[in-house]
Amino acid sequence: MPSPNSVFTEMVTTTLRNHPAEVSDNVSRNNALYSRLKSRGKIKKLSGGYEIVRPLDYAENSTYQRYAGYDTLNVQASDVLSAAKYDWVQAAIHVTASGRELRMNNGKEQIIDLASSRTRNAMRTASNNMSLDIYSDGSLTNQMGGLAHLIQNAGTGTVGGINSSTYTFWKNKFYEAPGTNTVTKSNIKGYMNTTWLSLVRGTDKPDLIVSTHDFFGFYWESLQDLQRYASADSATAGFQSLKYVTADVMFDDNTNFATTGEKMYFLNTDYLEMVVHRDANWTTLDEKMSINQDGVVIPIIWQGQMTCSNRALQGVLIDAA
Repeated sequence: MPSPNSVFTEMVTTTLRNHPAEVSDNVSRNNALYSRLKSRGKIKKLSGGYEIVRPLDYAENSTYQRYAGYDTLNVQASDVLSAAKYDWVQAAIHVTASGRELRMNNGKEQIIDLASSRTRNAMRTASNNMSLDIYSDGSLTNQMGGLAHLIQNAGTGTVGGINSSTYTFWKNKFYEAPGTNTVTKSNIKGYMNTTWLSLVRGTDKPDLIVSTHDFFGFYWESLQDLQRYASADSATAGFQSLKYVTADVMFDDNTNFATTGEKMYFLNTDYLEMVVHRDANWTTLDEKMSINQDGVVIPIIWQGQMTCSNRALQGVLIDAA
């Protein structure tokens, strides 16, 4: 007769291996940015590498010249920084049960219920924390560098190993409501216009705006007579959104990570990517038996990082008040 340990482990691992994308699906249902990245194929799986390398395309080739006849041509190498490098970060969650719990739930139905409830709880917890990390500033130990790290209120910072104080092309755009002006439904569109125009480069422009509660509310109120809602695609993905120029405007309560200030991110997702290791994409490992405890532990691991290849086309609107 199978032991309670083996039945519990089999139930958990079978559930997780049959539904390996469930954590990712849960995050996409509850996180506007992740949902957009996933729908645009911007979740990239890598097989390895010491670092995550994102090639940059930020500057023109400096050897372009106009010439006549036998003029000397400029063949000097262009002094450009060619790549941003991001460190891998890791996360794990464990489905656990003590020997006491396993023996108390030794019946078939009971052990199935125990395994199912613990598995659901683990996946829900992983989803909630990943949703938070996507907007984080990476200040917690081993935390992903989310939007608050990639797109900073002053446009500065060292991101992907590049110091934007030294390489100013690497600064993100930002706009702070002037003076002590309070953002309202009457002026928010003007502030959004200023931020938007700073991020347009030819056909490049933001395709997603993610906002905190008050900013989203002000923009919504300013449009209610016009009722400018987004296409059915965003509603189908589970997010009710508004429209601004060509971008969807969505509310996400994680947007103001660890702060009380209001902000609105203007994102060009062509240059944002969530990179994950293909062997650690909420992958279930073999069970671990403690050498000094009566229990079973089943690890579920993730390894990856949020990356950006062009910060100059990302922006944030913040409230000075």
